[in-house]
Amino acid sequence: MPKRSFGQILRQNHAVEHATVTILSQRLPGVPMMARSDLSGFTLFGEVDTATVEDAANEAMTRLQAGEASLAVHPNCGTNLVTSAVLSGAFAMLAASGRNRSWADRLPSAVLATTLALIVAMPAGRWMQQNVTTSPQVDGLRVAGVTKLHGPVARHRVSIA
Repeated sequence: MPKRSFGQILRQNHAVEHATVTILSQRLPGVPMMARSDLSGFTLFGEVDTATVEDAANEAMTRLQAGEASLAVHPNCGTNLVTSAVLSGAFAMLAASGRNRSWADRLPSAVLATTLALIVAMPAGRWMQQNVTTSPQVDGLRVAGVTKLHGPVARHRVSIA
């Protein structure tokens, strides 16, 4: 297997994280959870038992390897929030620029531009996930282990090798 770059490792782990959270959300509707990927896997935050996390992570890996690339994209991903924030800020700055107009005259343009940016951000965030922040190409990878972490917040560590 060729050596993977840091970026590729992170994108693959991010895809497995999304797929795992999607599967868990389907199995446990209404249970709040979130996760954060890194170079060795991801940490899942939420009140979920270890066997359920392990089963979902293994299913996520299997389904991604079987070609279910759509599992790599999640509607509540932070990529969507960052995309929305960047586009909204940029659109608002552009719309509010102009020294010859008062602040009150620039505000409606900034609000309209921000609204348009948020509409554009929905598909843009999905595109960013599909092309920049995740990679469903996880052939040769496996879930190496799931460990419950102790502390004030319920969380599990999912290691990927």
